Amino acid sequence: MASPAYFTPSGGRFAPAPHARSWWAPTMLHGRLLGGLLARTLEAEHGAPGLRFGRLTVDLFRSAPLEPVEVTTVRIRDGHRIRVAEATASSAIGLIARATAVQLRAGEQPPGRVPATPDWDAPDPLTLPPAKPGSMPQRWRFNEGDTRRIWLREPIALVDGEELSPFVRAALAADMASPLAHGSDGDLEFINADYTLYLSRPPVGEHIGLQSGGHTSDEGVAVGLCTVYDRLGPVGYSATAAVANPGVRPPRRPRAAEQAAG
Repeated sequence: MASPAYFTPSGGRFAPAPHARSWWAPTMLHGRLLGGLLARTLEAEHGAPGLRFGRLTVDLFRSAPLEPVEVTTVRIRDGHRIRVAEATASSAIGLIARATAVQLRAGEQPPGRVPATPDWDAPDPLTLPPAKPGSMPQRWRFNEGDTRRIWLREPIALVDGEELSPFVRAALAADMASPLAHGSDGDLEFINADYTLYLSRPPVGEHIGLQSGGHTSDEGVAVGLCTVYDRLGPVGYSATAAVANPGVRPPRRPRAAEQAAG
């Protein structure tokens, strides 16, 4: 049986479930869920037929407690071919995150040939064995040297009673660019400060793929990039900035214990 939704609407706010916690601290809300909640509200209040979300930038500028979140939005620009909106998230401690979204009007594809992002040869996610118990989102990882690839599937509703849209599904997965691009072989010692998701089209299906494309860091400041895929091919990119956070996360558990606990 699937776990309860990560958030339940309550009095104009979104109350998080216990399993919405971050892996950095049990009393902290997971950043990817906060980004997903901002994306969900932007789509619900500003999405429109014929417009596609081409960019979503999520700023995670404060650790969010595992407490009810209020999301408000404002439309910044509304033109014939572009719509820009902003969402902010607040809790009892004040403002905790912000997101801006750019929607572009779909139209005729130009005939000229341009350099294209190649498809990848990761296994079809529908042929993969079951994911490890307790892993949320469900994940299948494939490392080849410095290139890291992962398939992700979110089986839990973000908000109670709502299906995940393709855009929100991509927004939830995009935050994983940080551990994929910034993680070391032993652990993750950079905490995400923001991420930007670029999409040329909505992803198809429940599986979102990420492939690391680069990482640079110096004196505790890191930037990274991943290509985003669905089962049909590349759909966009996720870029992230992060800051070193060594020694904050509890020591990594042995592999056997990690699989058992999820």
